[in-house]
Amino acid sequence: MLSSAARSRLAIVLVGARNPANIGAAARALHDFGFSDLRIANEFAPPLQAAQLEATQSASKSAVSAQHILSTARRFDTLLEAVADCTFIAGTTAIGERELTQPILPLEQAAPLILAALTMPGGPLMPQSLSGMGGEAESTQPRVALLFGSEKTGLTNEHLSHCSLLTTIPLFSPGAAAEGEKAARHLSMNLGQAVAVCLYELTRSGFEGQIDLPVQHEAPATEQDRERLTELLLEVMQSTGYTRRYPHNAAASFVRRLVQQLGRTHREAMTWMGILRQVTFRSTEESSASTAKPPRPPR
Repeated sequence: MLSSAARSRLAIVLVGARNPANIGAAARALHDFGFSDLRIANEFAPPLQAAQLEATQSASKSAVSAQHILSTARRFDTLLEAVADCTFIAGTTAIGERELTQPILPLEQAAPLILAALTMPGGPLMPQSLSGMGGEAESTQPRVALLFGSEKTGLTNEHLSHCSLLTTIPLFSPGAAAEGEKAARHLSMNLGQAVAVCLYELTRSGFEGQIDLPVQHEAPATEQDRERLTELLLEVMQSTGYTRRYPHNAAASFVRRLVQQLGRTHREAMTWMGILRQVTFRSTEESSASTAKPPRPPR
């Protein structure tokens, strides 16, 4: 479980992001998963400025509830400036047609390594003798950067050369490949979605202070419950004429097996018994009314 302090040391770096809506969507993902450090590596300021302006408008859709993330987002002219204070850098790539010389891990395998780099006391580069010390040691706390490329080109090989780890999000291959052939891989996913998927994977263990979903503890149905339910169901089948029309489905052993799926808990069994009693009552009532009705006189 990532603490708030650990989450504050993860920087999401958007390299060359152009679309203000995508920057806003990325900011919303940071907000939703409890992160706050958004950095833009782009020598042009307008995309971030437009995203910040849009977030202040009530009609904003991409950065809902993430105005504070965008207002504190920082822009750097170069990637090197954006990650200068980071001790560990992970890059995301859709691979595409490029030839990479670095190993790439699926996100599921890369996430534990990113978390280890983020939560290691003092950071991976800190000498063991300084661990646990205050003052100077605090400045060596690990800071991790997770890089995302632009919507058009992704991260270039130059960008990826700064990374200690490369990861990719497994995506569906739209073209069904013939046996023995490699299917064409979808090139990329939306920038905001990619940020959200990565942050979800990093926070799957939950958050401090979260409210756990209530667990329902219901008493299981007893064999006595199931047998009473079986008897009632057989009675309904008899009173409605089902037994006469479909005798092969009305054997007690077969009905008893059906009941195993109907009443798994005591409450479910009691509910079904109430329903069947009502059906029996209505069936008997209608049968009595039909018997009591005098026959029509002949014309």
